[in-house]
Amino acid sequence: MLRDKANFDVLEGLVTVLLGETVHIVELLESESNQDDPFDKFNRVDIKAKNSNDEIILVEIQLTRELYYLERILYGVAKTITEHIDLGQKYDQVKKVYSISILYFDLGRGSDYLYHGTTTFRGVHTGDVLEISTKDRDAIRMRRPSEIFPEYFIIRVNEFNSVATTPLEEWLDYLKNDHIKADTTTPGLQAARKKLQYLKLDSAERRAYDRHVDNVMVQNDVLDTARDEGRAEGRAEGRVEGRAEGEKAKALDIAKKMKSLGLSEDVIGRTTGLPVEQIRAL
Repeated sequence: MLRDKANFDVLEGLVTVLLGETVHIVELLESESNQDDPFDKFNRVDIKAKNSNDEIILVEIQLTRELYYLERILYGVAKTITEHIDLGQKYDQVKKVYSISILYFDLGRGSDYLYHGTTTFRGVHTGDVLEISTKDRDAIRMRRPSEIFPEYFIIRVNEFNSVATTPLEEWLDYLKNDHIKADTTTPGLQAARKKLQYLKLDSAERRAYDRHVDNVMVQNDVLDTARDEGRAEGRAEGRVEGRAEGEKAKALDIAKKMKSLGLSEDVIGRTTGLPVEQIRAL
């Protein structure tokens, strides 16, 4: 589901939980980089997105082991940074990048299911963290390198064996077991739950559901169009009597169309205000 760009609302929830702040994705970018040279490597990420702070989010789902995976995600981040700054632009246009790897294989030694990496510069002798002077909105302020350098999240799905009690654990329970609590309030999981129910339908059930959705959309379009036409005709009359006649004519037209769609007389009556006897006579 996360690999499908149509499900960016689900992706927003995952990133929100990981970063600990509300994330709104404003743009979904191409997932693979164009090759300028036949010997160039693909930046093989499943989803590349841009959030409301103009930062880049990379999400990669990996099912099978790859020996040089760390080198691969480093390359992917580096290439993404260079792709999003044009020749001649100042370096203040470099984008912050978040790399999220969802792994279903044993990457190596470690007992946790989530690892987070940032870049800091620490004094060899003093142990203090270096802060850099930078100009922001015509004012000089101090920034830590971790605010600028990429951040990495490695999710080791197979290492999760806990009862889900926190939002992050609920996400891991979903990624590993396809399980989502019915009453979950975790960002993204309510949307994922609805889409997961659809994906679990067999082909016949899915076709029936799609037809139902199409019929509802057609019905709503017919009703909205007829109402708009009725209002327009009523206004053109310029008199109360003319409006009433126009609305009545359109109500009858709406009722005819609803009846042709097989809707019940009760539903047609509530929608149009026409008596059941008049609807039956159509």
